[in-house]
Amino acid sequence: MSGRNLQATAHDDLGDLEAALDYRFRDRKLLERALLHSSAAGEQSLPSNQTMEFLGDAVVDLAVSDILFGMHPDSDEGGLTRIRAALVSARGLSHIARSLDLGRWLRLGRGEERSGGRSKAKILADSYEAIIAAVFLDGGYETARRVVKHTFGEDLGRANPAGCDYKTALQELTQELYRTTPRYAVVSLTGPDHARRFEVEIRLDGEVIARGEGPNRKSAEQMAARIAVESLQGNTPIE
Repeated sequence: MSGRNLQATAHDDLGDLEAALDYRFRDRKLLERALLHSSAAGEQSLPSNQTMEFLGDAVVDLAVSDILFGMHPDSDEGGLTRIRAALVSARGLSHIARSLDLGRWLRLGRGEERSGGRSKAKILADSYEAIIAAVFLDGGYETARRVVKHTFGEDLGRANPAGCDYKTALQELTQELYRTTPRYAVVSLTGPDHARRFEVEIRLDGEVIARGEGPNRKSAEQMAARIAVESLQGNTPIE
């Protein structure tokens, strides 16, 4: 099937996407814009879904935070932050987009179509955010929250903030964002033998991104990793 015919089919079958979202739009033009990638918008002189991605990023962040807080009201901030960072990463959102078969409905430019844009993680993740923005604009926050909860499904139920391994979380996040892994180094060791204090720094491509302290190297590394995760969680993934 050609890209042109595929796009026509996608436009005609938006009811299937609404069924997957468990939401029917009052203003379907919002959904159509959410599916319009910048590569196609430029060819057609139409507004793309980029500003909707911006809004959707904030709505998804708030909805996931709201849901996690409701599920784990007694958990510490760090644990919830780590879980949210994993859920709303490009990998997490593209996984949800694929479960919705979102690539089927995207409107892409000819070049992006040829390069496999329908399966690119960043395009899928960004388009999911744009769709949530469209739901928010069409039905309000509570409706968007319900759609987020519906589309995340079991991923939210499996999220457990207890006993978080921040070093593992940071490694996954830096691989997602920068295609590299962090390096840890002890930069100072102070205090007597019975009360040592370790200071650890984390470097990414030679740049220090966080420091942490603790009574041993492991705890200092975990503190530094937590700080790094919280700092990096809002960064834009690199395709």
